[in-house]
Amino acid sequence: MKKLSILSIIAIIFSIQLNAQSKVGTVDVEYIISNMPELEQVRTDVTSYNDGLESQSKLKINTFQTLVDSYQQNESTYTEAIKKEKQSEIIALENDIKQFQQNSNKLIQLKQDELIQPLYQIIGDALNAVSKEEKFTQVFTINNNIVYLDPKMDLTIKVMKKMGLPIPKE
Repeated sequence: MKKLSILSIIAIIFSIQLNAQSKVGTVDVEYIISNMPELEQVRTDVTSYNDGLESQSKLKINTFQTLVDSYQQNESTYTEAIKKEKQSEIIALENDIKQFQQNSNKLIQLKQDELIQPLYQIIGDALNAVSKEEKFTQVFTINNNIVYLDPKMDLTIKVMKKMGLPIPKE
């Protein structure tokens, strides 16, 4: 029984020492990104990519409309076999347009993720440097529903300074 009590006390002391050596902080990554000047270039590039996809979509729609108009104008001259062929062609193009429009949203999101990833890498590098300098053992993003946070533990401004970003006035 005494051995169990002594082991329990040692375990408690050991865990207290471990906790005393821990230093936890937070960072608001989205706030940092929103203050990065590179974000404007990401937005511009995503808009340009979106415009390109819209141009392709309009081209497909114009081709579709031309096929439909041609079919309607010449339908009376087509044989049944040609009618079916033209209808199949129109239906295939219509399905292609629908698929393209569905994929466009996914492609835009992928492009945005691709372009913003380097910004997260820059933040990650600065956060690693600040964490090592300040001897933080754990850092959480602020969006993890923290109920209370000692402002001294928030690394957001320190990371922004490390990155050379302007610090907004409060």
